[in-house]
Amino acid sequence: MKLMVGENPVHVATGGKEFDATKPTVVFLAGAGGDHRTWALQTRWFAFHGYSVLAPDFPAHSLSGGEPLESIESSAQWLDEFFRQAGIEKAHLVGHSQGFLTALEFAGQWPERTISLTGIGTALAIPVNPALIETAEKSSAQAAHMMLQWGFGPLAHMGRSATPGMQPIAVGRAIMAASPLAEDLRCCANYLAGEAAAEKVREAGVDVSMILAGQDKMTPLKSGIQAAEKLQAKLITIPEHGHMLPLEAPKEVLDALRACIAECDLASN
Repeated sequence: MKLMVGENPVHVATGGKEFDATKPTVVFLAGAGGDHRTWALQTRWFAFHGYSVLAPDFPAHSLSGGEPLESIESSAQWLDEFFRQAGIEKAHLVGHSQGFLTALEFAGQWPERTISLTGIGTALAIPVNPALIETAEKSSAQAAHMMLQWGFGPLAHMGRSATPGMQPIAVGRAIMAASPLAEDLRCCANYLAGEAAAEKVREAGVDVSMILAGQDKMTPLKSGIQAAEKLQAKLITIPEHGHMLPLEAPKEVLDALRACIAECDLASN
């Protein structure tokens, strides 16, 4: 579906079902260079099992218009307006990598609008090598190629795919090569407020889960575990896969996410 956020159209995937704001909502936020296709399996499952789903393309990504957002803080403000335009008061927030930083910042500012917060392949800070940003400024495609070499675990590089006939590295390349990757990477590199946001989230009692990758070379497992400890989060580790978990291990991510959200819903009822 399409929404207008500010003056710009935003493409939003809904998991194959019409969005219904009366149902509990799960909002999926992709990482740097990603879009709604990151979440193909997860969005469809939730949409057909009692939830409404929103997986927006951030401004200037894929099918959304506008200019790229310039900071994680501004992306959280954008998400606030997105909630308003979608007509939802609160939601489960799920973010991969950079998308989690946006969700974390949002949850720190508006914990009452956050049913639960789940981070996937991420941490409270995501440092970025300046050489990668410089490469992305010259060519998103070249930077995407570099990131995907690091971002997938060894099984994906050996050709294993959760979806017969589809190679997840190739899918990731198709998505990221056309994105404003340099701007996304700068947002990650410049975000220094993760610990402060985490403290607000913890003090507000938001239900938090972290789904981490054992072979993550981009946000190392150690950093994710430290984030889980600061957030007092439930911790699930998927040991054999890398940073690009939603694409590389979609079923494992879905199973973990289902358990996290179901536990939160059970506790709140």
